[in-house]
Amino acid sequence: MLTAVKNQLKIMLLSVKYALQREMLNKVTFVSNIVFMILNNACFIVQWVVVYSIKNDVGGYTFEQILLLWGVAAFTYGISRFFFYSAFDLSDAINKGELDNYLTQPKNVLLSYITSKVDVSALGDLIYGFIIMAFYDITKFPLLVLTGVLGGITIVSTSVIFSSLAFWFGRVETFSNTINSIMTNFATYPDGIFKGIIKILFYTLLPLGFTTYVPVNLLITFDLTKFLILLGATILYGGVAFLIFNLGLKRYSSTNLMNARI
Repeated sequence: MLTAVKNQLKIMLLSVKYALQREMLNKVTFVSNIVFMILNNACFIVQWVVVYSIKNDVGGYTFEQILLLWGVAAFTYGISRFFFYSAFDLSDAINKGELDNYLTQPKNVLLSYITSKVDVSALGDLIYGFIIMAFYDITKFPLLVLTGVLGGITIVSTSVIFSSLAFWFGRVETFSNTINSIMTNFATYPDGIFKGIIKILFYTLLPLGFTTYVPVNLLITFDLTKFLILLGATILYGGVAFLIFNLGLKRYSSTNLMNARI
């Protein structure tokens, strides 16, 4: 069992490595995408400087904690988009029959597909997260990476869950893209401003609590119970994603595409 997991991880990393090498063929575009993403994230600091010049806290967050929230949100986003970029166009691939090439390979179909592409600009998000953490508390780098990986996996799992509905309902791209947009846009707002049913949704169907808010709380004050809850949530959402995808895969209809994958 452990050997199979180890081999699958090696295959995943190789897939990401080759995808990255393809993107690096044009070094100017590669570097500019990263730099512009860092600048894009940094621009939003201005709006919070204005807000905090009027108020001392927003949703229970200080200015430093808001910056940390943005850093964590960017980092988890970067993990999900850099390592698992294809997870966000999975529904389209299902409808177009683009999983054919992966069905003939002795590897996990889902992991092979979602790691087949990388989003270079997501490296800018990862670097931005490190920069923010350097200003906040450089000693917590390892915890940022650990919680960021768990949060990123949950983001990917959520996308896979909703995208896999395409096996049953056909074209759900608009729906799954809307879910992904909500997960991205609301992640940068303090959870204290959300109440009632919205907050419940953010810890269930749209698990922003486990992708951003719990990691931020752990970085502010580490709590073993919260960390175990975060770990358990990641395993739960990941397990549900694999279950729904594999159930749907039994209904998959090939389009007989003969594209070679190098």
